[in-house]
Amino acid sequence: MRKSHRLTKAVRRPVLSAAVLAVMLAGTAGGTLGQGNEDQAGPVVIEKQGSFMVGGTVITGTNGDTFHGDHAYVQFQIPPNARDLPLVMWHGGGQFSKTWESTPDGRDGYQNIFLRRGFSTYILDQPRRGRAGRSTKGTTIPDGAPGESGLFSTFRLGIWTPPSPAAFFPNAQFPRDPASLDQYLRQVTPNTGPEARTDTDRAVMADAVAALFRKIGPAVLLTHSNSGQYGWLTRMKSANVKAIVAYEPAAFTFPSDAPPPTVPTADAFVAAITAPIIVSPSDFAELTRIPIQIIYGDNIDFTTPSPILGVELWRVVVQVAAQFRDEVNSRGGHVEILYLPDAGLSGNTHFAFSDLNNLQVADLLSKYLNEKGLDKRGEKKE
Repeated sequence: MRKSHRLTKAVRRPVLSAAVLAVMLAGTAGGTLGQGNEDQAGPVVIEKQGSFMVGGTVITGTNGDTFHGDHAYVQFQIPPNARDLPLVMWHGGGQFSKTWESTPDGRDGYQNIFLRRGFSTYILDQPRRGRAGRSTKGTTIPDGAPGESGLFSTFRLGIWTPPSPAAFFPNAQFPRDPASLDQYLRQVTPNTGPEARTDTDRAVMADAVAALFRKIGPAVLLTHSNSGQYGWLTRMKSANVKAIVAYEPAAFTFPSDAPPPTVPTADAFVAAITAPIIVSPSDFAELTRIPIQIIYGDNIDFTTPSPILGVELWRVVVQVAAQFRDEVNSRGGHVEILYLPDAGLSGNTHFAFSDLNNLQVADLLSKYLNEKGLDKRGEKKE
């Protein structure tokens, strides 16, 4: 088993509530890197941009009146001479498309970084969230009870135990100024409809994004955190998902003929969050047909069970991720797990793509896309 990546065990950590954690559970042509000048110099050039709703359902009343809901909201930007495969970017739990826009301290996020690198970008708000908030089913939106210290710790910025001030991990790749933390916490947003761990609610999410892939054609799907579970299902619904790059997913699918052994944990909530999503062997086979990369950041304890819910979560997650990788690959798939410290990047949080070193994190994605032949131009089939 892997050793801890810089998680200082001597530091006292806050106990996180299930409610707080549930919020979470929300280059140049040819792939040349050297992005310093490319990413920073000159204006962003966009040939076409816009937005639309996709997927969803329509309820028709007895008098013929209608209600449209459960769709996704999508914003797109297309550069001149775009690469063949766009990047579709899906936010995590408690988040919306802001995840992929500018960072909390105002630097380019993945939307602009990869637009500059020649990719069309599609950032989305999943059904019942953000700009796709029109839901066919109601829910209770939590009141304003303080609880952001739990997010701070679960997202692995550091340790925050009120009334003590927030304390960043010494190597945390997050800006330390109060304004950036203020922006970071203000991008959390609630669901306007149910999002439970049920086949019905998962289908609402995956169906909408599968409709996006039917509309735009072949593309690469980037997921974050809670949307990871939906990304696997979206590929099962659309062969236009040509690869999946999943940043810190917590839940995974497994085939009914090979359910994984349970990773022991004393925390019932962690067990529920990381429980396998069982699908048919034929659906699971869809994941063997595309390249998949799973990425985790720093300050994760890989070995020691913890009574701290947020710490225990990541210990279990990385073990389930390894089970998923091994099962897909045993059936001829191509899954790899990248731990950013192993690639020489330290201090990355749950949001590596918006951390202070996000250009280096983006370089790793550019490298992966190039290695897998996913960054080509001029090879679209009519």
